[in-house]
Amino acid sequence: MTTAAQHPHLSVVPPMPADPPTPLEGVVVAADKTPATLRSDSAIARAVDHVRHHHGYLPLAGRGYRRLVEGWVAGYHDYHPHLVATAEQALADETDIARQDSLRETIDERRAAYRRHRLIYTTKSGMWGMTAAAATTAGTLSGGLWVTIAAGLGAYLYGIRHGVDAAPKVSATPPAARAHGTSVAVPGPPQAAAAASPAGADSDHAMPADAMPADESALLSALVKADVITAAEQAETRVVGGIRRDGPGWAARIELPEGMPANKATVKIANLAGALRKKASQIEFKPDSSEDAHEGMVTLWVGDHPNPHAGPKVYSELVSAPRWHFWRDGIPLGMDARQARQILRLIWSSILIGGLQDYGKSYLARLIAAAAALDPTVRIIVITGKKGPDWAPLKRIAHRYIAGSDPDTIREIFSTMTTVIDDMQARGDELDRLFEEEPHRVPEGKITPELAADGMGPVLVIVEELQELLGGAALTKMPVPDDDSDKPRLVSAKPLLVDLFARFNRAARFVLGMGVYITQRPDATGVPTELREVCVKRASFRTKSRDSSEMILGDMAVAAGASPHALLESSKGVFVLEEGAEDGYRTLRGDVIDLPDFARICERGRQLRIEAGTLSGDAAERDRRAAAAAAASGVRAEALAALDSRHVDRMRTERLAEALGLTAEELKAQLRAAGVGDPTPLGEMEGLKNPRGYKREALASA
Repeated sequence: MTTAAQHPHLSVVPPMPADPPTPLEGVVVAADKTPATLRSDSAIARAVDHVRHHHGYLPLAGRGYRRLVEGWVAGYHDYHPHLVATAEQALADETDIARQDSLRETIDERRAAYRRHRLIYTTKSGMWGMTAAAATTAGTLSGGLWVTIAAGLGAYLYGIRHGVDAAPKVSATPPAARAHGTSVAVPGPPQAAAAASPAGADSDHAMPADAMPADESALLSALVKADVITAAEQAETRVVGGIRRDGPGWAARIELPEGMPANKATVKIANLAGALRKKASQIEFKPDSSEDAHEGMVTLWVGDHPNPHAGPKVYSELVSAPRWHFWRDGIPLGMDARQARQILRLIWSSILIGGLQDYGKSYLARLIAAAAALDPTVRIIVITGKKGPDWAPLKRIAHRYIAGSDPDTIREIFSTMTTVIDDMQARGDELDRLFEEEPHRVPEGKITPELAADGMGPVLVIVEELQELLGGAALTKMPVPDDDSDKPRLVSAKPLLVDLFARFNRAARFVLGMGVYITQRPDATGVPTELREVCVKRASFRTKSRDSSEMILGDMAVAAGASPHALLESSKGVFVLEEGAEDGYRTLRGDVIDLPDFARICERGRQLRIEAGTLSGDAAERDRRAAAAAAASGVRAEALAALDSRHVDRMRTERLAEALGLTAEELKAQLRAAGVGDPTPLGEMEGLKNPRGYKREALASA
């Protein structure tokens, strides 16, 4: 009678040989995954004893010093070779001459940083080495033979200690059982028993949770377990180029069985994560877009860390940049899981940004706005559904700044966007004229960087709190478009507003009009499909469900493996970017620009626009009002001084204007701007019954 029901933690095995096996003590697991309660000196001693029994202590010491040398070499190079190689690859792929010059400068800077790092690192290492050598020499000279023996023994034990963790895992199967080709039941928790007992051919390739697969067969077995392929298809599935290290993780290119498209496999990223014993957030599984690939190939990258994007804040280089070229340099976004820097090219497109609240949507939009702010050729229009300080610094440079979602504000948005679309269409007419009269200036019929610098610069429309604007528009009634009757029919403004934003994207795309739409309600009401479909680029922060991810990124991106719904609760600042490109989506951790830094960036942007003569619209009017108020305040002070010098408390308008060298009308205009108001009756004076003028108390209290 079987005992499986009574003892679920035991594996039923074939009959044991006559000689009993050597007793086992528990279950041995990978060193760095061992529970803290088991990481004792006795456990280490058993591992050391195993190596000593089979090989002696010397291999342990050698392995330990080899690992120390490898660690020193890794620290010597750090991430610098990767940064230099990334920049060199970008230079090789770049065709724009101006951009090539910028990339060459970047390469020189990164090489210089690499040299500085090596100098500092070797200096520190040399100092520590000299200190250790001096101490050992002094001890040997003063203490004699025993100190020399103690120093040598200490160095030997130090090597052994660092080699322990690299010792082979002790098999859970006794030698006697292995000799007879049988297995034993291992007491312990169910998962331990499963790991120790055979489960078919796959058990030979079991993978530690923190390591690369032992070989290609182990990876293919994981694909079978994840239901990506069947066991029958395993033979015709192959790993192209082997499994290799790639940054802080490992990667593989996989050719799927004949007839299986890549997107059929990539949708099962969650299954694959379970089979590999990883979190979905540390896996990238997407179609292979390289030139030598085909539709049945996928790429897999698995990070070493459960959260490969974890780390301290990285402040954007825009914080200290004196100026930026929005077109040529793009928008520096942050790093991917491999620690490679990533850039967004927004020219000729728009972007939709969505996700749950407080995960970093405004920070991403702020990166785009900061790059635009530091380029004086970019005209910025801000429309936000909520009033607050988040976007207030842009008031200094924005051509239009509109905040709120009440009916009057919604109507103002309609007026502004209609004007912008008309301007974009007029720009298209000008391109037509140039193509006919000066075709060398528009060789492809599009705006060039030279034309952008000459007055046709990019126009960036930032729409924040899209869900609030659509909610306010739903409560606003507006006439049906093209209804010229005396009493036009009134309808909800929501679909009209969605159509207006979408029309801007369509009409303005080829004349450098770009939209940035931010919403924190990733559903059908917060992300209208007709608007999403005209946003070529889309970015999603963490969402609660696959449906929400599809609402932001689109069905195809999620089917290809994009999984913002798999991001962790701790994944603040991490987002999935879908650009509609062949290489598919990217998961990035964005750089940071805090609000005070953003305010300073906008102030630099204002100075750049003043110098270039491109400060316009609301920002220019704001400056004019500020200048007028300052001038008027000066006139008010002069008027007070004129009264005091004459020892009077009031003066007629004409007399005061004469004293200040102004006409009466100029005086009244400037004092009105200073808040003094219009002249008031002064009572009987200078033989006049009741002349009008200004009293000291009115001037002083303005």
